[in-house]
Amino acid sequence: MKSFAMIGVAGYIAPRHMQAIRDTGNALVAALDPNDSVGIIDSYFPEAHFFKEFERFDRHIDKMRRSGGPVDYVTIASPNYLHDSHIRFALRSGASAICEKPLVLNPHNIDGLLEIEADTGNKVSTILQLRVHPSIIALRKKIMAEASPVRHEVELTYITSRGRWYLQSWKGAEEKSGGIATNIGVHFFDMLHHLFGALEQNVVHLKTQTSAAGYLEYERARVKWFLSLELDHIPARAREVGQRTYRSITIDGEEIEFSGGFTDLHTRSYEEILAGRGFGLEENRVAIKTVADIRHAEISTSCPRHPLLEAM
Repeated sequence: MKSFAMIGVAGYIAPRHMQAIRDTGNALVAALDPNDSVGIIDSYFPEAHFFKEFERFDRHIDKMRRSGGPVDYVTIASPNYLHDSHIRFALRSGASAICEKPLVLNPHNIDGLLEIEADTGNKVSTILQLRVHPSIIALRKKIMAEASPVRHEVELTYITSRGRWYLQSWKGAEEKSGGIATNIGVHFFDMLHHLFGALEQNVVHLKTQTSAAGYLEYERARVKWFLSLELDHIPARAREVGQRTYRSITIDGEEIEFSGGFTDLHTRSYEEILAGRGFGLEENRVAIKTVADIRHAEISTSCPRHPLLEAM
């Protein structure tokens, strides 16, 4: 049994990490969050020590290390802009780190973490959950088996409606979340790279606090993408039945079914990490550079545009 500590236990994604720790037969022994609305811990690890102040959490983790029983892993589900700092804390505390997406906000942060990995001998893994989704695994095998490289035509649409609270939280501050493309899109951009190879072109057509769109060209695909937090952008037929999230990927006009199978992807990710097959720092670089470039890009009118842009 491995022992885990966790930073960011009150957030939306925290229960998936706690479930993954439990389902892989391990234990959460310490948790940190400035918010004390963490009763969800009782459903998983009621004996875990809980801290609101980083300094006390740090002291507890250090005491465990000095007494000969260090934590094996620190799970990081804190706000995006703190990931880099919290990963460094984990490595220097004698633990390996498992970090929620996005790993960091900028590619140069990866370089610093590589140095600390080498210095400490501990490892950084991240949750790139779509890489372990059965439908995506099957699709990648199909693409890799093509007799000669084909440039596929792809449309990616992801709309996850959010209330007014979103822009008032850290997620609405670009310097903290990285903006919408980083916060809700980074794992899709990683998936595209994983499926279609090296990124060759990155053009941005739309960029607001709640919507973004653009064009990406990979070795094996031309991609028109659209991300949004706006309920009005969800197709009418889906809104009529109360649907508040809409995902769609088409390849050469054919819809790829991957709407299901999301609930246990964190557990599958943990299984891979614990078996030594996790996704490390370098495997994150392309996606992190993609979203960083989107953040800093000028709006362009060149290249094919996503159909939803024409309706706006």
